Amino acid sequence: MKQSMFTLETNEKIAKNTYRMALTGDNGDCTAPGQFVNIRLNGFYLRRPISVCERTENGIVLIYKTVGSGTEYMATLERGTELDLLTGLGNGYTTQQSGESPLLIGGGVGVPPLYDLTKLLVSEGKSVTAILGFCTGEEVFYADAFSALGANVIITTEDGSRGIRGYVTHALPPAYSYVYTCGPEPMLKAVYAATTTSGQFSFEERMACGFGACMGCSCKTKYGNKRICKDGPVLEKEEILW
Repeated sequence: MKQSMFTLETNEKIAKNTYRMALTGDNGDCTAPGQFVNIRLNGFYLRRPISVCERTENGIVLIYKTVGSGTEYMATLERGTELDLLTGLGNGYTTQQSGESPLLIGGGVGVPPLYDLTKLLVSEGKSVTAILGFCTGEEVFYADAFSALGANVIITTEDGSRGIRGYVTHALPPAYSYVYTCGPEPMLKAVYAATTTSGQFSFEERMACGFGACMGCSCKTKYGNKRICKDGPVLEKEEILW
């Protein structure tokens, strides 16, 4: 974990209530896809945890949704704003077990951490399928970006306004070697029940400190209690207890 100052370069709306923020700064502690940062915002007591979408040559890209006062404030920040970040938080995904045809499943703001993972898997010569799930077509983002990396992209929307009508589990391909997923817990439960291989599941959780000190985001696993912010957010499928 490292505390660093980052400079805001762009902060643009890319879909309904969804923004893409590009920051320049020291990304040296962001070593694995699926890690997150904790952003300090003026006037707010707790930092805001946001998954890293992409590690760039001179910084990071974050994608966030405006769901409360903190993220609504983030959407007003302008180019040149200096932000205090804790970086390199969480364990992130690993690719050693992925096999040749991994399946990536993201729901809403669970999509961004899968972008850098896709980039890594494709660079390793893997054939990636990415299912990106949203409520409506207005909320879809980064489908073209995943395709540009070389992934086979499948879109699902609950109202059928774009892609396949239904949930991400309605779009599962007949064969895949491994599963990576990130999204709200009901989606993760459904993916857990519907998939047939091992996998890695990234959990969304309310966090106070973001680095394991407060124990506020602890959960039970097959191997004892784990802190989502420190020991996760990525857990192996075999250790998850619902």
